[in-house]
Amino acid sequence: MTTTIILLLLVFGVYLVAVLEAWISSGRFRLTTPILSGIALLGRESIVPRKPDRIFFEVAPVLLLLSAVLAATVIPLMPGLIITDLATGALFINAALVYVLVAMLMAGWGPDGAYAMVGGWRFLGQLIAYAMLIVMPITAVVMRAESLLTTQIVVSQDGLWNIFYQPLGFVLFFIAAMALAFLPPFDLPTATGELAGGVEAEYSGVRLAVFRLGRLTLIITLASATVVFYLGGWQGPWLPPWAWSGIKILAVTVTMLLAGRLMPRISETDLLAWCWKLGIPLALLNIFLVGILVLVIP
Repeated sequence: MTTTIILLLLVFGVYLVAVLEAWISSGRFRLTTPILSGIALLGRESIVPRKPDRIFFEVAPVLLLLSAVLAATVIPLMPGLIITDLATGALFINAALVYVLVAMLMAGWGPDGAYAMVGGWRFLGQLIAYAMLIVMPITAVVMRAESLLTTQIVVSQDGLWNIFYQPLGFVLFFIAAMALAFLPPFDLPTATGELAGGVEAEYSGVRLAVFRLGRLTLIITLASATVVFYLGGWQGPWLPPWAWSGIKILAVTVTMLLAGRLMPRISETDLLAWCWKLGIPLALLNIFLVGILVLVIP
């Protein structure tokens, strides 16, 4: 029953993300846009390239969707509303999201197309840049909670959310989450203006629908993880816990969709340089500061 409820909420969240993304992109708010777009994609012929690596080509969109769904299984929306409360939940989220890279490389290599391949290798460049900025802020969050349980991480923020306890870690994780979801200004793997869709360029019909569904699911999963790690999860006054989770996830999602459109696009080489020269030292500083706080203020 819990699994069914969470999956239905995930579907509803994906629908809202699709509506918001279309609104931000076009300036027109229409609740029917995702439905009409989905019907159009499903009704379109699924064209297969001339010489694809068929396994990679077929598996990539499904793997992208599965990795986002798997990460969502250990994210609690309220006490008791979680698919599986793993003892290594925080680590599992990172492990599940690693397969996003695998899916993107498969989507780049599988079609045997130049634009797709460039897009896939661009995402690999982004991963090398942001990978540590996913793991290291999570490490600091786990240090405070003294547990890898995602539910315990939420409980540990009772009275003071991690966004205030470790704001530096929040900023680093938020930027890395946007890069992982290849949202602007980190949309280099798709880059419609340069690569005609990049990793999506050779997909059409049902396959493209699954690929885009996976990306939307990834956005809502990362927003949910941000809420659990830094915004106190379901905690909040007056409203029921599920309502607070929903409000916070929606707020983070809107911020992720809007923030990137206010910044210029950055190349993967510059992203790599900034993350390794500045991001990783700041992440280490964040771990050091949290360690001091944990010792001084148990």
